[in-house]
Amino acid sequence: MADRVTVIGWDGSPLTAAARSALGAATLVAGAAHHLALPEVPPHAERIRLGSVTLAARRIAQHRGTAVVLADGDPGFFGVVRTLRAPEHGLEVEVVPAVSSVAAAFARAGMPWDDAQIVVAHSRDLRRAVNVCRAHTKVAVLTSPGAGPAELALLLGGVHRTFVICEELGTEREQVTVLTSDKAADHVWRDPNVVIVVGGSPGGAAAQGTGWIAGHEVGHPTGPRGWGLPNRAYGGALAEGETVQLRTAQLARLGPRVGDLVWDIGTGSGAAAVEAARFGAAVIAVDADPDACGRAAAVARRHGVQLQVVHGRAPQILEDLPEPDVVRIGGGGVEVVTACAARRPERIVTHAATRDEAELLGRALADGGYDVECALLQSVDLDTSVWVERERSVVFLLSGYRVPHP
Repeated sequence: MADRVTVIGWDGSPLTAAARSALGAATLVAGAAHHLALPEVPPHAERIRLGSVTLAARRIAQHRGTAVVLADGDPGFFGVVRTLRAPEHGLEVEVVPAVSSVAAAFARAGMPWDDAQIVVAHSRDLRRAVNVCRAHTKVAVLTSPGAGPAELALLLGGVHRTFVICEELGTEREQVTVLTSDKAADHVWRDPNVVIVVGGSPGGAAAQGTGWIAGHEVGHPTGPRGWGLPNRAYGGALAEGETVQLRTAQLARLGPRVGDLVWDIGTGSGAAAVEAARFGAAVIAVDADPDACGRAAAVARRHGVQLQVVHGRAPQILEDLPEPDVVRIGGGGVEVVTACAARRPERIVTHAATRDEAELLGRALADGGYDVECALLQSVDLDTSVWVERERSVVFLLSGYRVPHP
């Protein structure tokens, strides 16, 4: 094992005295090509081109001497420190940090970033980074080849955002470009780059106050507490399929989370869509009624969440929507359930007023390759001033869980 391992962050600024001292004593130096070309790298040291950090860590673990790893920005922030410290390598490291590329990007843009979401984009899971950009008003995306500004813009589709694209920060070729997301796909961007994605409607509680916790929109923790909020939180009486008890059970089975895309088909008032968005998921709310679409958009603004509201009739309107992770179906019957199952989301929830309807929907889910669960939910709303029944609701809740391929 190496006698000493020092990880040095580099942001284009002159190296600190501590970094120069560690480099001067190094017998092995690992880094990208531009790091290994630094004049401070000792000519006698073994040099490792840093492609796979895991392979480099194995080499360092076998080295007898003093090792230095050079990395861009702050190596402890989505950087090499995590891999080097993994138990299988057994390396203890000292870290000399630099300004992270995210901090540098926001500095170039002249923007605060304590309220920003930070995501890493890879080609294999770019859609999850895109979903965060859909759901939040300020996101920094650490890109990679094949998952850069152009690909990000293409997957955002009809969701319009402003991109601040920072190329090759800290070098002589540094460039900062501000443009709308629909224009980003028309350019070829240099790696490495960071994209700041801003836009959407802050609205509601999120528009006021100062933050106290990083990664949340300003004011977010002062919004309504809990979920399964009462009807009055959405402007009064809701449709039969939107009762608090049914909505709560649906959300519990869907489990929306950051990085997910939720389809809410037959959104009605938008109550379920808004609550899914409050969990941090991206949500597309679909309804054939233009008035319902308007109400859903207004409720989203009131609660300070981002919804993409789509006016159209399912299942036809679903063909051009991006792939969902989970789906709530508020109406549309077997035809809509079948269309959703064909897109293979992880979970689908819907409901039925009668047993016959529930059997038809359950069969459609099973035929689509889902394990089906059905529960009969009965709730009674009481007037607590006189403790008498005010309203009774009985509904079949159906949940489909995607069967994994063998």
